[in-house]
Amino acid sequence: MGRIVAVCTSANKGERKKNIGRGMLIANYGLKGDAHAGPWHRQVSLLAMESIAKMQAKGLKVGPGDFAENLTTEGIDLVSLPVGTRLKIGPSVLAEVTQIGKQCHSRCAIYQQAGDCVMPREGIFVAILTGGPVQVGDHIEVVAS
Repeated sequence: MGRIVAVCTSANKGERKKNIGRGMLIANYGLKGDAHAGPWHRQVSLLAMESIAKMQAKGLKVGPGDFAENLTTEGIDLVSLPVGTRLKIGPSVLAEVTQIGKQCHSRCAIYQQAGDCVMPREGIFVAILTGGPVQVGDHIEVVAS
């Protein structure tokens, strides 16, 4: 079982997200107030703090939200979860893994600084099946795969 380290949003696509500490995950939509939310398969993005630590080890001063992820996690191996895995997030949210990694069409600021970016390889995306509140400190766990 892991936990949520940050809940992050941005008003526009293509920018780093800011940790707002808590939010509302809406079924079939995503994180309320986030530019990437909508009725598609990549409603919410997740990235592990362990992945961010790899970039910090390269000397970058980065943290939660800097890779445009909505939920930063700790203690759960996100990239090992196959598509279709269901996750319980916080007290009531049910999400389903829809995509592992992504193709970046342009080199982001992180890539320009480090010559690498971890989000395309280690970020995952989920669709929200059952909505509800989420906040820093909430548990995240696999309930079915």
